Amino acid sequence: MRTSNHLIGLVNFLTFLLSIPILGGGIWLSSRANSTDCLRFLQWPLIVIGISIMVVSLAGFAGACYRNKFLMWLYLVVMLLIIAALIGFIIFAYAVTDKGSGRTVLNRGYLDYYIQDYSGWLKDRVSDDGYWGKISSCLRDSGACRKIGRNFNGVPETADMFFLRRLSPVESGCCKPPTDCGFSYVNETGWDTRGGMIGPNPDCMLWSNDQSMLCYQCSSCKAGVLGSLKKSWRKVSVINIVVLIMLVIFYVIAYAAYRNVKRMDNDEPAGEARMTKSHPSHFHL
Repeated sequence: MRTSNHLIGLVNFLTFLLSIPILGGGIWLSSRANSTDCLRFLQWPLIVIGISIMVVSLAGFAGACYRNKFLMWLYLVVMLLIIAALIGFIIFAYAVTDKGSGRTVLNRGYLDYYIQDYSGWLKDRVSDDGYWGKISSCLRDSGACRKIGRNFNGVPETADMFFLRRLSPVESGCCKPPTDCGFSYVNETGWDTRGGMIGPNPDCMLWSNDQSMLCYQCSSCKAGVLGSLKKSWRKVSVINIVVLIMLVIFYVIAYAAYRNVKRMDNDEPAGEARMTKSHPSHFHL
């Protein structure tokens, strides 16, 4: 029994350690929400799951140390619910970021982003006028476009240098006009609109060299935010999948050890079949 308790304690300690990357992923998404992605509700499920795993693991660890079967049982039940919640979150994260990506542009290092390439609940959420007002205000306050400027020995970068840059989705969608507008490069956030192809893309009319406006009201900016969210969520989801697999393995080990503890408490030898104990009279004629 002591060995089983030690095993349960070890599994709970390892489970506690596994909560750290989940909680870290939620905190990282939270920092992104305040600076880049500007969507402030997506990180909370991960933070809650991470904290829950920490608390439940401590309860299970205490149960193993003090041989409290109720705490061990509580650990197994609640951890099963947490594993189910984590599976649901991973599926949800992949489902809402399934469609959409940047388009390659000839002779450009960056991608262009178009809202029509995205679909589903997340797109509707970001595109909502009331909600977009908060997101665009967050993007302005974060200074994402102010950080895009570069100087080399005091000389601003040339158009050719800028065109080869690998811009983030937000920088590409919000800080410059779409490439198909045909505007002439002046600097990273300044473009000469004369002679441009003010054609089928309505974002061409929305672009402004006013540094407080730029393309924050453009559909390309909304698409850029969606592209940034997709990259953030996919990075965190990879970590979550690895942690989930390890959680399931540890859960199975803890469950087997708990069953062994119960069997020994009931004075049932590990190799004795239940049928033997259920019908002892059959063997003592």
